[in-house]
This record gives sequence, structure tokens and C-alpha cells, in this order.
Amino acid sequence: MSRELTKREAGRVAVAEPHSRAEVERSLDQLSRLMDGLFRIPGTGWRVGLDALVGLIPGVGDFATTTVSLYILAAGVRHGVPKVTLLRMAANIAVDYLLGAVPVLGDFFDVAWKSNQMNVELIRRRAAVEPGEARRGRAADWLFLAVIVMGLLALLAGSIAVSLWLLAKLFGGLGSLF
Repeated sequence: MSRELTKREAGRVAVAEPHSRAEVERSLDQLSRLMDGLFRIPGTGWRVGLDALVGLIPGVGDFATTTVSLYILAAGVRHGVPKVTLLRMAANIAVDYLLGAVPVLGDFFDVAWKSNQMNVELIRRRAAVEPGEARRGRAADWLFLAVIVMGLLALLAGSIAVSLWLLAKLFGGLGSLF
């Protein structure tokens, strides 16, 4: 019994098929390469990007590289990735910021944890629109992104507060020695 699919059934069949890997803007690939894999460490297969290098600047470096990562997160909204994927992308950024901010060890972590490349790959796998259509997201998606960014900014403020508290304890403790 063969019959033609109605438009409604054909739509369901198309939705049921797994997403193919979407093409993302070339600029996103270039940005993720710049941030996570610009230079190759001679004699190894490791690549280092500006994320690890700029992260060497205490305080300012990790904040600056996180700002660039937020641009890739916004690209996820433009490409229509699901909210759960946006949360996963934000978690990648948060882990990169928190562990990357640890002096010395964080810089080694930045070499291994390539959050920008992971996030561009998530966009590629989960994008719901083609790059030509990725001009803007829905208002609800932008609102969701704003909540995520506010959470990441709260994380930043909290880490600054903890750093200042630790410095006050350290210098307060040194003052009692003299």
C-alpha cells in the first residue's frame, strides 16, 4: 500500500530526522580558532589561542576573553539553538572563566579547555536556521540570553568579591606578624 505523504506528515518526517551539521558563519570559526587554537606548541599537538595568552593578565585577561565568548553565545541565539544548548554553552564559558582565573594553574587549564571551539561545534550541531537566516533570534531567546549573561556577570562579581576578601585576609594576617 503506497500512498503519498500529506504536507503535514511530510513536515513531521522532516522534523523527525536528525539535524545535519549546520554551516556557521566563517567568522565564528575564525574567532574560535583565534581564541583557542591560533598557535601550535612546537613538538606537541597542542594549540594555544589568545584565551590562554590574554588570560595571563591578572583579572582583566579572563574578563576580556569571556566577553568574546559571550559573542559566540549570542550567535547561538541567532542560529536558533535550543535553550538547553545555550545553557550548556554558558556552562562552558563559566567553567573557562572560573578555572581560568586561578593563577598559573588556570593558564594551563585554558590551554586544554577550548570553550569557544566547543561552543561553535554545539552551534554547528544544534542550529535550527541556516546562516543566511541567522540575522536575529526570537525575543524570548534574547531574554533568555540576557538572564544567562546576568548570571555570568553575577559569577564575575562573586569571584571579584571572594578575591578581595582573600586579599584582605592575607594582608590583614601579614600585618599581625609585624
